[in-house]
Amino acid sequence: MTSRRLSICYAAPGLHLRASSGPTRNLLSLAEALAQWADVTVAFRSLLDPVESVGVRALALDPSASPGGALGDDNAMRGLRPVAHLAYCRRLRTFARSAADSFDVILEKGWRLSGWLAAAATRAGVPGVVVENDLRLWTAPVRGLGDAARMAAHHAAEAVAASRCRQVPCVIAETAEMRARLIQRRRLAPDRVEVVGLGVDHARFRPLDDADARAALGIAPEALVLLYVGAMDEYHDLLPLIAALGHVRPPHVELHVVGDGEYRARCEREAAGAGARVRFHGRVPHAEVPRYIAAADLCVAPYRAEAFHGGEVMFATLKIPEYLACGRPVLSVPSPAIARLVIDGRTGFLRPNDGAAWRDVLATLPGRAALAALRPAAVEAVREVSWDRTARRYLDICERVAAERRAGARRAVPAAPAAAAAVGAIDTVGGADEERRGTACR
Repeated sequence: MTSRRLSICYAAPGLHLRASSGPTRNLLSLAEALAQWADVTVAFRSLLDPVESVGVRALALDPSASPGGALGDDNAMRGLRPVAHLAYCRRLRTFARSAADSFDVILEKGWRLSGWLAAAATRAGVPGVVVENDLRLWTAPVRGLGDAARMAAHHAAEAVAASRCRQVPCVIAETAEMRARLIQRRRLAPDRVEVVGLGVDHARFRPLDDADARAALGIAPEALVLLYVGAMDEYHDLLPLIAALGHVRPPHVELHVVGDGEYRARCEREAAGAGARVRFHGRVPHAEVPRYIAAADLCVAPYRAEAFHGGEVMFATLKIPEYLACGRPVLSVPSPAIARLVIDGRTGFLRPNDGAAWRDVLATLPGRAALAALRPAAVEAVREVSWDRTARRYLDICERVAAERRAGARRAVPAAPAAAAAVGAIDTVGGADEERRGTACR
């Protein structure tokens, strides 16, 4: 450990700060835990909600920006045209240069142009670290020139992200599966990619009395409640479950949905058309989410496998460990990153997210007492998962890359004028030599 507290900026260029958004909560939870040992500033494209995290300062990368339309979790670049994209990228580059005097390390949460800010910071003399939990896959049909242009933009953005991620001293992947895919798809050196998982706020997400929760929320004591918390978007598909509820119509079973997203309207239409017992609660304050989980018998995480490379959910999921910490079994899809937490028949169930599987689940669903018997194992599965442990791993990485940067600066020999001009030309086009990047992140 160093004797001086590091100054760390954790930036999310692809997010507006919205307190109810999963990625925002992920970032703020880590930042608050990290603030025990470092001076932490969080940076979002704009601040839609106040920051209540203890010891954490917040700033806006583009204060004039405002979101439009339905917001997904990765919302700050939605609908942004090419000229606006370029202007924002220039703003990020300017921020990186100005941050060189204020921070020891810049963490960049992955987004459409992952690595853009971290690479710019590294060139400016501050080691940048990319935190990646997504590797986007184009899944939409191409039916015309507009779709073709959007697909080309998607692939161009991935090429930029791959190039920039190769210019930073370290990339943090939130699962081992994401690490392997990043190495393969973005051609990253294996010794530059670390795996650090998410944490759980056990002070907030803990077992609560289900009868009290149901009374407060107006849910019948005898109902068998399925609960989904999170975004309704391309990655999370509630439609097969809703359709199956309308088809099977199991007595006393109802689905409660907490959250919002661009696919909410179609989910509501499906529920109305199928005659399914579904209640949409919309966005709720983060502090109230544990009460909704306490009212549930079984929590669901219905990921759409087709939205991921190889049909495998690679990213770290925040909702599943929070469900489990509240003592509720979870039903999700059988991907390795999920199967490490959801043990079929012990802490929940692993089933494909399709209509046939959901109809079978609903026809054979265990009763409330049998589901309640899984609660102790659910809590135990995430007992050792915490934001403090995650933050200590981040701190270790930040201290290492900062020390490597300082060591590299001490070893540097002043360049002759011609050599200095050549290095400047490389920087102008986005290059960086091995010594300026520092040694590998091991």
